[in-house]
Amino acid sequence: MKKTAFFPGSFDPFTAGHLNILKRALTMFDEVVVAVGINQDKRGFFDMDQRMDIIRQAVAGLDGVRIVKYDSLTVDACRQLGIKHIVRGVRNMLDFENERAIADANRRIAPEIETVIIPTAQEFAHISSSAVRDILKHKGDTSLFLSEGVVLPEVPQS
Repeated sequence: MKKTAFFPGSFDPFTAGHLNILKRALTMFDEVVVAVGINQDKRGFFDMDQRMDIIRQAVAGLDGVRIVKYDSLTVDACRQLGIKHIVRGVRNMLDFENERAIADANRRIAPEIETVIIPTAQEFAHISSSAVRDILKHKGDTSLFLSEGVVLPEVPQS
């Protein structure tokens, strides 16, 4: 039986840290669904199509990756797709505490779905999407923070 995991996030944009977590998840699962969530509380820096394209570029050549978008509770999206595992990455203890709280809530709502928390490799622990967005806003070089081969769309004007 094929083991599939759901890797949710806003991925605005998808960073080298996200790719690190995805590659490590692929060592545990046959397929990982990278799920770009629509967060009604956040105005995206990149629009949904741009984020999906950035992810496609980052995962080019990787087997076992599917990219979807969703606009529901994560556990509801998992149930709809028949997925029993959620993958979340953490950079530090603050991330861990937040992700653990979300995992506990998800377990209460959907006890059949388990969350797997993967700490990012140390060389990626400093990377966050918000830092990349800040660098982009100030016209800085983001190449050290993104996956090799990713070409970002033109930076949106604020």
